Amino acid sequence: MRDAGRPKDVGQPKGGRNDAIDVLRGLSIILVVLFHIQLRIPFEASAIGALLPREAFNLLFRSGYYAVVVFFVISGFLITSTALRRWGALGVVPAGPFYLMRFARIGPCLVLLLLVLAVLHLAGADGFVIETVPLGRALLAAATVHLNWLEAQTGYLPGAWDVLWSLSVEEAFYLCFPLLCLGARRPAIFVVAMLAFAVLGPFARVAFTANEIWADKSWLSGADGIALGCLAAWTAHRRPPGPAAGRACLVAGLALALLVFVFRRQVFQLGLTDLGLNVTMLEIGIALMLVGLRGRRWGLPGLRLTAPLRWFGRNSYEVYLTHMLVLTPLAPLFAATGQAPDRAPLWFLGLLVLSGLAGAIVARLWSEPLNRAIRARFAGPEFSPTPRRPAAPA
Repeated sequence: MRDAGRPKDVGQPKGGRNDAIDVLRGLSIILVVLFHIQLRIPFEASAIGALLPREAFNLLFRSGYYAVVVFFVISGFLITSTALRRWGALGVVPAGPFYLMRFARIGPCLVLLLLVLAVLHLAGADGFVIETVPLGRALLAAATVHLNWLEAQTGYLPGAWDVLWSLSVEEAFYLCFPLLCLGARRPAIFVVAMLAFAVLGPFARVAFTANEIWADKSWLSGADGIALGCLAAWTAHRRPPGPAAGRACLVAGLALALLVFVFRRQVFQLGLTDLGLNVTMLEIGIALMLVGLRGRRWGLPGLRLTAPLRWFGRNSYEVYLTHMLVLTPLAPLFAATGQAPDRAPLWFLGLLVLSGLAGAIVARLWSEPLNRAIRARFAGPEFSPTPRRPAAPA
């Protein structure tokens, strides 16, 4: 009966999920969806919205970009942790299997979304017709990870297309990931490369361009978050923090994240926003939180209370890609049907739930089966969940 009744380890369970990270992803995707609903339905016009302090309102309904930044850091942390678990060291990560696994996870839902968006564009559906570029040009940009650049050059695409800018940032970074991993054979090179991304990020957001879209959505503007996530995972793998150090990382990281999310005016007054360092602070905060959560245990009551967040977190990728298919046709009905402002909270809740259900259905019936099928079809030693021992430490 050893370990009977003990809570599950949420560090990096072999073959399992990290519940704490699913909670973070769940919170982040909810903030993204709420932000996009707020752009279409004014929550502040409701009685509840009028009572919310500015800080609470900004946190709940104006945190979409920050939430995507959180995803960047989590992505880098998980990709690096998974590579270390699978291959034992970053310096031996093989490019072919790595790219195949990325496609197996990312490709099915992206291909389905692009097919649906193409049909909606050709059918002239309101809110889905691209007016700035030909359809083929948008499809090419989405498939070749430069939709962010296309929007910077030609203007915003419809909302269901626009969300793909972050995928362009992530997948451009991961195209380079096996090459970056070669530097892990000499730790100093890997650390310098990741820190270089971290240093360039703020400059990309405020100094390298006057184009507002490119300042927010350029590859370097998001790569610093991914790189800090990679560096956090690599560091925690080499020198796992003890209980006291883990708690310190968690508390410090949470404090930094809350400072950026909640106290935006103060961060701006300190001049950090003008320097692009507000985002860097958030990235460092999330990276510290992930290190602190590594190996921590979570009791069963906590797991039950966070079940809805973990559900959103498990399906966050599919919810992110598909939620605009729900919001674009349904959110305008609020104004079109003459709904009273005080009904806005119910609409927010309903649209949030529908967005979650749409993502969960796509995940269960499409993304996950194809992910498993692709991996099974091309399975080999590189895909084994059991790490191979490296010839030398990473």
